[in-house]
Amino acid sequence: MAPEKEMGNIGEAHPMKSGDGLHSYSNNSYFQRDIINAAMQIVGDAIVESLDILKFSPSTTIRLADLGCSVGPNTFFALENILEAIELKCQNQGLDSQIPEFQVFFNDQTSNDFNSLFSSLPPNRRYHSAGVPGSFYSRLFPNHSLHIVHSSFSIQWLSRVPKKVVDRSSPAWNKGRIYYASAADEVVEAYSAQCAEDMARFLQARAQEIADGGLMILIFPAHLDGIPHSQFSNNIMFDMLGCCLMDMAQKARNMVGIVSEDKVDMFNLPLYCISVQELEAIIERNGCFSIEKMEILHPTITAQSLISTPHKGQAISSHIRAATEGLIKAHFGEEILDQLFDSYSRKVEDEYSLIVSAKTVNYCAVLKRKAMN
Repeated sequence: MAPEKEMGNIGEAHPMKSGDGLHSYSNNSYFQRDIINAAMQIVGDAIVESLDILKFSPSTTIRLADLGCSVGPNTFFALENILEAIELKCQNQGLDSQIPEFQVFFNDQTSNDFNSLFSSLPPNRRYHSAGVPGSFYSRLFPNHSLHIVHSSFSIQWLSRVPKKVVDRSSPAWNKGRIYYASAADEVVEAYSAQCAEDMARFLQARAQEIADGGLMILIFPAHLDGIPHSQFSNNIMFDMLGCCLMDMAQKARNMVGIVSEDKVDMFNLPLYCISVQELEAIIERNGCFSIEKMEILHPTITAQSLISTPHKGQAISSHIRAATEGLIKAHFGEEILDQLFDSYSRKVEDEYSLIVSAKTVNYCAVLKRKAMN
């Protein structure tokens, strides 16, 4: 177990599960891919309408970055859509013979499995590639060096768990829970404040890295203002996971167990689903970007569409495990994983009606770097 003083930084060290095994991210990220696909037309239209391609010299290499790329294949799918849209933009402007070269930078945490990522690069790709390890909440690239930044299902991951929620003396101590959705207002406020701080740093870094007229595409799960966080499907699924951990802890109370209530009390997921209003306010305070598009997405794979699917509990369990296994393993140990997620799969199956009746909200935001004064 990591020392308690280190738990606030737990989100910085544990990326998605690598490899191509049963519980790997590459095999359990089709929900995300479906939403990326739902954003394809919005992204394509934004590039055609808003990318200042003529501002860049025909000899300029167009540089793109995918922030929070994980291990594929979604990153390749998203980038291919973007490149096709850029080529269409060039053709529409009569630049068929001047389509630029492309360089793509794949970014994720330093512990991301870049070996798996680069070993699965599409063989017929139309771009040069490079890996850039490091947190996207800080600078990653030289000034004005990028033309398009893409990030899907990454900005909901905070740079750290808010300090207050693991402080036993704080009103925001999140005792008995691992997430904010059903917690006290003080816990929600601590998560919201951490997200605002992180996003301010994120935008500040990108404002320095993106060239004037360049675009930033963000695809992210969100919540709607005025509706309790506990009424959104993603949040319900994470709350269910917390309940399974507490159940294991309570069963072990009178015996030697590998999960204690104290351990659960000091474990929180570094995740927060921002609202559009929160994001817009942070963008306005930053002042370097205009909002070209902010649209809700309509995926084809939903909780309702899976209602008659056998083993839907197992499918969602594997999906959540791919994202959280590293965090849970670091705090509780590897030996609890199978038992925990077997329990979680059954709970999802038994209480699936709660997920179906909840709200699921995902957005695509396209921002444009304003010209520098």
